[in-house]
Amino acid sequence: MKLKFGGIFINYLFADRMEHIPRSFVREILKITEDPEMISFAGGLPNPRSFPVDEIAAAASKVLKAHGDKILQYSTTEGYTALREYIAKRYSQKGLEVKSEEILITNGSQQCLDLVGKIFVNKGDQILLERPTYLAAIQAFSLFEPCFKSVPLNGDGVDTEALEDIITKENVKLFYTVTNFQNPTGITYSEKKRKEVADILKGHDTVMMEDNPYGEIRFMGDDLLPIKSYLPGSLLFGSFSKIISPGMRMGWIVAPLEVMDKLITAKQASDLHSNYFTQRVVYQYLQNNNVERHIQQIRKLYKSQRDLMITMMKKYFPSEVKYTEPEGGMFLWVTLPENISSLKLFELSLKEKVAFVPGEAFYVNNPRINTLRLNFSNANEEQITEGIKRLGTAIEKLMNQKRQ
Repeated sequence: MKLKFGGIFINYLFADRMEHIPRSFVREILKITEDPEMISFAGGLPNPRSFPVDEIAAAASKVLKAHGDKILQYSTTEGYTALREYIAKRYSQKGLEVKSEEILITNGSQQCLDLVGKIFVNKGDQILLERPTYLAAIQAFSLFEPCFKSVPLNGDGVDTEALEDIITKENVKLFYTVTNFQNPTGITYSEKKRKEVADILKGHDTVMMEDNPYGEIRFMGDDLLPIKSYLPGSLLFGSFSKIISPGMRMGWIVAPLEVMDKLITAKQASDLHSNYFTQRVVYQYLQNNNVERHIQQIRKLYKSQRDLMITMMKKYFPSEVKYTEPEGGMFLWVTLPENISSLKLFELSLKEKVAFVPGEAFYVNNPRINTLRLNFSNANEEQITEGIKRLGTAIEKLMNQKRQ
């Protein structure tokens, strides 16, 4: 980008760090999907059918009438005390003891990445990411000019032998992981892997960040305790985006008190505090409604969409194509034959009026070019059926081209 001031182009005035930050691949793809004929499996979007619109409206009205003069005022950086107490109690009910003062309310769990980067990362520090990883984490941490390392994922979580080797040999400051229904793969860490990761990190000065935006959306299998339950000094991120509304931008970070002190200082410098009105509306909604019943409805909806997508993939995808079959969340991961590029497939699929995210966006180095991510939560049954059929046609065309 070039800006012009007084007839002079001043590219050089931008901070050096901006040269190293990738644009969000998904955000760029979403521009393409504005075409009404396009079927999109690209965005990481919850299904609007799951949004409790009437209930949120009632909560907003109730809290405005009762406390309007207070909730439209500035508030504390830590967040609304009753909301933090609610989150802490919910963790306790699920087997993880957390104090409300160990919780900071944030603008979605995305802000957690930024705040942790601000308080921990110096230029050149090593950050370890899963391979592949959440692409917005790459973007958020890139601002701090770290050195990225990556560790492979297996079907039940991170490769712990590789993790131990990297942690032992390298000076890794932060390790970022999504343990439940990982974005982009849909993979979930087994209980065994969670304990192994905790045991490995206990002997080192690496800070673990456990991002858990999808944990509530388990529609198969049993809930598992977060790694933080085995590694108390680690950080844990949470969000209301997938169970209430992403547009409200309400998340939180759980951290030890000595870390919390630095996080609060960093947040004060960023935005003083998260939207207090929204915090109060969310809390009022939680008081007025049975959130467990609401979550069950989301799980039922997403399971039906996931099941349909897998059924259609079995029907329309060539047998050489492999894919994950997640027990929850919003995504599954597709692996094409080794010689097939998902970027080339993307070009073909756009002609078929179907979009996805090529896998390259989820790697910091040596990407597997034959991978791609599909989102099953934000599409109806007709779109899933027709979209997977179209994508299967595009895959067949590309494979036939390679055979010739």
